[in-house]
Amino acid sequence: MSIAAYKKTIRESESPRQIERRVLSRITAEMDEIGAEYDTALPGRKQHILAHGLRATLGDNQSLWRALRYDLASDGNRLPVELRASLISLALWIDRQSTKVMGGEPGLAAILEVNKRVIAGLSGQAPRPDGI
Repeated sequence: MSIAAYKKTIRESESPRQIERRVLSRITAEMDEIGAEYDTALPGRKQHILAHGLRATLGDNQSLWRALRYDLASDGNRLPVELRASLISLALWIDRQSTKVMGGEPGLAAILEVNKRVIAGLSGQAPRPDGI
């Protein structure tokens, strides 16, 4: 099966929500794996982690959140207005936080936590009792 046919099959068999969850899950897993020690690493080690994959994966995450933000702001989006506004705020925060992390500041764990919460929401999981 060609790549184009494979992509067409995925689009026809998965809902947009499932596709968003799958892509966000993949990027989050990559960030988690590459940057496991990032927030507690010394500055030189942080730069090494960023140069060896984390910066690119953070960029992928930013791109996804920008696409989500664009979709959320479109007139055709059918999510409730308040939810859309909250998710747009999250997207803007992800963008700012990612830029800080790419500059060597801590904060990757917070990005991962937001992504994981959104993945849980896209999966239909209720928030945990501790509010997460």
